[in-house]
Amino acid sequence: MSERATFRQVLAVPIFRTVFLTRALAVGADTLRTVALSVLVFTVTGSALLGALTFGVSFLPQFFGGLLLGALPDLFRPRLLLVTGYTLEAVAAVLLAVGLPVWASLLLVAGIGCLSPVFNGTSGRLTADALSGDAFVVGRGLFQLATSAAQVMGLAGGGLAVAAVGPHTALLITAAGHAVAAIWARVTLPDLPAPGRETEHSLVRRSLLGAGELLGDRTIRRLLLVNWLPAGFVIGGESLLIPYATLHGFPDGAAGVVLAFVPVGMFVGNLALTRALTQRGRERAVAPLVVVLGLPLLAFPFGVGPVVAGVLMAVLGCGFAYGLGLQQPFKDALPDDSRGQAFGLLSTGLMTCQGLGPLLFGTLTEVMPVGVVMALAGVATMATAGLAIAVRSGVAAETPVPG
Repeated sequence: MSERATFRQVLAVPIFRTVFLTRALAVGADTLRTVALSVLVFTVTGSALLGALTFGVSFLPQFFGGLLLGALPDLFRPRLLLVTGYTLEAVAAVLLAVGLPVWASLLLVAGIGCLSPVFNGTSGRLTADALSGDAFVVGRGLFQLATSAAQVMGLAGGGLAVAAVGPHTALLITAAGHAVAAIWARVTLPDLPAPGRETEHSLVRRSLLGAGELLGDRTIRRLLLVNWLPAGFVIGGESLLIPYATLHGFPDGAAGVVLAFVPVGMFVGNLALTRALTQRGRERAVAPLVVVLGLPLLAFPFGVGPVVAGVLMAVLGCGFAYGLGLQQPFKDALPDDSRGQAFGLLSTGLMTCQGLGPLLFGTLTEVMPVGVVMALAGVATMATAGLAIAVRSGVAAETPVPG
């Protein structure tokens, strides 16, 4: 491929195209499930803490899944892993729609979350193996664009769907989306062989050893942290939007529409960074975009309405493009035989932080106003810009200069 890859070029690669399209559908279904379950739990319990915890309950358990099962993407056939993942998501959504107790619903979503690093690692490895050079970064950017678009439909449509048909029916729609993704992957993805990574250890031990090796590398560890922390803090604030909207009298379904402006901003930010900047420019933009990510949350203590909240969420969403500037340095730092586990670990830590964020800031709402806690999340997010600057300086210092 040419030095500057295009969307058309990366979509012309059949394996990437299949992974990309099925993942976009699954993300939309996941987002609809999150909205429906969050509304259901908050309606039943009236607890801002449980509402926030529901928003991130599938994130935190990924720590255990990534730690204990993370080697699977480097050991098993990728089509088997992806189809299994989508199928399990569909079954879980049907069970949630039946009307389980709150504790059982949260436990079920947490259980599915344990397996997410395996499926994310498989998608990441397939993308890294199928695309190279600038095509890899453009492909990852296209993934994020599709994720943003899917989240727009899941959040905006989810809020309206829950208001119109109720959370139980919305969860059945979620199940249908995952079922279609499973069938699509089974029919269109080639049955590629397992990567063939040899190991004399059990799966759990191989996963633990592999994670230790990756985290023991200073460059990989620092790149992981700068991927994880800003997103974890900002999701902690974003997760409080549903209880914030309820407490401030937003119209029915408005919270989902307001949240949908986050992926709108993500779409714009990722599109601009992917098409307008070189790789060096993307790397330089990481720290400023982290500031953009957290800054809008500082307005919420002042009692903003739904229109202003939507604009602020769109600006916040643009900041998520910071991750694009970290993709190529991260791939370059990885050993070839651990790519699947490395991308799974990236997802594991990201989701774990995004699970801890709602838990941390949701707990603070027990003693502080929701808007003030959202602002604190914004401050914490912006503080990580210093880490982003330090990481870029370190990576640049370790990168050989072409002669």
